[in-house]
Amino acid sequence: MNTFQSLGLRNDLLEAVQSLGFTEPTPIQQKAIPVLLEGTRDFVGLAQTGTGKTAAFGLPLLQLIRPADRYPQALIICPTRELCLQITGDLEKFKGVKSPLGVTAVYGGASIVMQIKDLKRGTHIVVATPGRLIDLIERKAIRLEEIQYVVLDEADEMLNMGFKDDIEFILKNTPKRESTWLFSATMPPEIRQVSKRYMEQPFEVTIGKVNAGNSSIDHQFYMTQHHNRYEVLKRIIDFNPGLYGIIFARTKADTQAIAEKLIREGYDIDSIHGDLSQPQRDKVMGLFRDKSIRLLVATDVAARGIDVQGITHVINYELPDDTEVYTHRSGRTGRAGRSGLCVSIVTPKEQYRLRQIEKLMNSRFHKMDIPTGKDVCRKQFFHFIDRMLQADISHGEYETYLPSLREKFAGIEKEEILQRVAALEFDRFLKYYENAADLNLREEGKKGKGQALTGSASEGRSRRGAANSGGSYQRLFVNLGTKDGFYKASFLQFILDMSDLTKDVLGRIDMREMNSWVEIEPGAAKQMIRSLDGKNFKGRRIRMNDAESGGGRRK
Repeated sequence: MNTFQSLGLRNDLLEAVQSLGFTEPTPIQQKAIPVLLEGTRDFVGLAQTGTGKTAAFGLPLLQLIRPADRYPQALIICPTRELCLQITGDLEKFKGVKSPLGVTAVYGGASIVMQIKDLKRGTHIVVATPGRLIDLIERKAIRLEEIQYVVLDEADEMLNMGFKDDIEFILKNTPKRESTWLFSATMPPEIRQVSKRYMEQPFEVTIGKVNAGNSSIDHQFYMTQHHNRYEVLKRIIDFNPGLYGIIFARTKADTQAIAEKLIREGYDIDSIHGDLSQPQRDKVMGLFRDKSIRLLVATDVAARGIDVQGITHVINYELPDDTEVYTHRSGRTGRAGRSGLCVSIVTPKEQYRLRQIEKLMNSRFHKMDIPTGKDVCRKQFFHFIDRMLQADISHGEYETYLPSLREKFAGIEKEEILQRVAALEFDRFLKYYENAADLNLREEGKKGKGQALTGSASEGRSRRGAANSGGSYQRLFVNLGTKDGFYKASFLQFILDMSDLTKDVLGRIDMREMNSWVEIEPGAAKQMIRSLDGKNFKGRRIRMNDAESGGGRRK
């Protein structure tokens, strides 16, 4: 059996690891730690989130740092504030309270003045988000000349968020680094380019298959019509009492709308998206971590770096366009050896995309029947009964009330008491689901009247989308492209977030290095142009207009 003792770690680090309850290193730790302890080799580690990557690079760093030299010797770059704080907290635990090593976190959304003061006191390891680090470099508030070790954690996330130029700028400003360690869940071409440009014959370790999903995650999907998405979501939630999970939506408008609907209907839920201030985001995440709310609705961008233990379900309200985005979504569950569920709500138009994701992830997705109203009520009832039978009655002076209870229930049969308990607990469910329709798609020709389209607004969008597939979209030109750090999925998320439109109004997106063309329903084109044209992105002006009336021409 592999042990931490066999990896070459110092006794004080071994004691810290043991005190934290870790007995056996994970596969990425087994393969990475002995190589990284050399301190002179560039390294690429490909492994899913939740596999112990922080210890894989954190323990070697703590052993290599020289305590006597109180200036930054190691730099860890990560995509989000949450991950920055998590890594810092883990390093503090690994080094122990008696260690003289200093670890400082620098990130956006907090006072830069206080962070500058922390750096001036002296530190050994800096954990940073790219934007705040560059701000500190430009203010000459941080010394990077003596940095020997640079760690890029969640590298694919950073590139997907548009940080490619920032990462290259940071690497150029660490001229004395002895080694660069890159950790990522996937290996897109952009990461390969960075590794070739800034790393010298890196030692590469792959745990599992690149882009493959975590084997402890069960991937399921429910097939339904577009206009039934919200009802299907409710049934998934109601059919899984005790669910603790994240619902992914495409836009900030979608996250707010879903959360507000569910809150009105009595669910413990909140949302995070790009419009929240940092204090608001921290408050929501605090409530989610301590399970005061059990459901979180999030956009992909807002959810970057969320690392919460014990998440049972990830629910895709809609499938993402990019397989890598699906991998990151599903990776929020099934961590640390636990099992998890990733559930997707899929329409007939999305079947091809589902099969693509399934093929690229080399993982079979299981088609599930949407629970009927009776299924939901039955599941909720037996969950309540189980909770009641497992209730701890060892504390509290319940005996005091037993004589009064016996007197009140003297003339009532046991069966009637159980019926009354059920009525109190399940009246809402029973009334809501007593005439609930079957939301499952049936084979053509066997669809009942209850499956007919209802003429809702969302159905209207679906019909327009089908009509537009014949070529009636308007084409818009925009001077943003892959050189701006966008993938197709992140670009789609960006323009939808900026415009508050939904994916249903869009057709094909054609990206080039310097610019892109977006197909959009004519009725939504003006809103898209109004939302983006003239705005700033990374210090330059966005230009968006009708491609056929003097805008960009495809070459």
